[in-house]
Amino acid sequence: NQISDSVFLIFEAALNNLEYLDFANLDEEHIYIYLLIKILLYLLNENIISNKVANLYSKVTYQNLIDEDQSYLYDICNDLGIDLHYYRIPVRFGERVHKDQHEILETNFSIHYVDYLKLANELKDRYRKLINNPLSNGYIFILKRRLVRLLQEYVRKRIKSTQNQDPESIPTLKSQLFEISEFKKLYENIKGQWESIKGNLDYSIEFTYTPELNTEEIFPPCIREILQKLQNGVNLGHTERLFLVFFLHALEYPIDKIIDLFSLLPDFDRDKTEYQVKFAKRKEYSPHSCVKLKSLNLCKAEKYKDNLCLEGYYSKKNEEERKIQHPLFYVQMKQYRSSRNEERDEEK
Repeated sequence: NQISDSVFLIFEAALNNLEYLDFANLDEEHIYIYLLIKILLYLLNENIISNKVANLYSKVTYQNLIDEDQSYLYDICNDLGIDLHYYRIPVRFGERVHKDQHEILETNFSIHYVDYLKLANELKDRYRKLINNPLSNGYIFILKRRLVRLLQEYVRKRIKSTQNQDPESIPTLKSQLFEISEFKKLYENIKGQWESIKGNLDYSIEFTYTPELNTEEIFPPCIREILQKLQNGVNLGHTERLFLVFFLHALEYPIDKIIDLFSLLPDFDRDKTEYQVKFAKRKEYSPHSCVKLKSLNLCKAEKYKDNLCLEGYYSKKNEEERKIQHPLFYVQMKQYRSSRNEERDEEK
């Protein structure tokens, strides 16, 4: 049915790192979708899946709430037990000045500071700090879009709360729910999606940055191409910048060294770059897979004639030839081969 199809679509999109889904026509079914997602995440018991689904579904929530009227948002907060004041006549609480332009700040909402801190504690933007928000009698005046962002965070945390909850009860509940054929089919389809990409995420990297690091030897061609552009002072596209940052963060590359790399760009702004790099670090975004990189035209295996990318490798575990599916696995393979060569040299 429509609800099962929508739930599967959410899982499929989340596992493929999509950032947007349109569920505008499913307003009445959202509560059922939410509950079904929670049950499935509990049964799957995979933190990676929970994180991905929580991030995507919370963004879907934001998309669906941002255009709702003020009173409806108040009712939602009231139902959730969030201490929120709603003013039918907007309250003026400040003024914003930017380049001689003055903007009067008005809102229909104020939220109790305790609830604000609970919802915003993982949102590290400077403007969200309590000291940077107008406070009156224990309530913070808050703009509609920022209130909706807090509701997005509420949903994200609630979905993630299924992680590692009473795993001993999973087999019993699963057997009971599998008596419903539609549920069993949905679960198995989602499990199949997970198994199809799980191998792409199955890498373990111990990476230590050194100033003498030779990126030609260990980094995949997609990254080497971007680094070459940086060295030549060529401006990078938005997608290239994000991919490079996500990749280097995954290797625990020093933040100051990442910022220094971007300092070679003609439009470099240190404060802005530092904020964006640290923001990406907190979010723990995963770098794109090889399939995604090809769709973005960022795969450079052919250009660099890279044998590991083009020919793949032999997997002893699976006893078959396999292709590189992720740039981080490329690094792992390079490390493995390098260590094997060092062992052979020592034996000689």
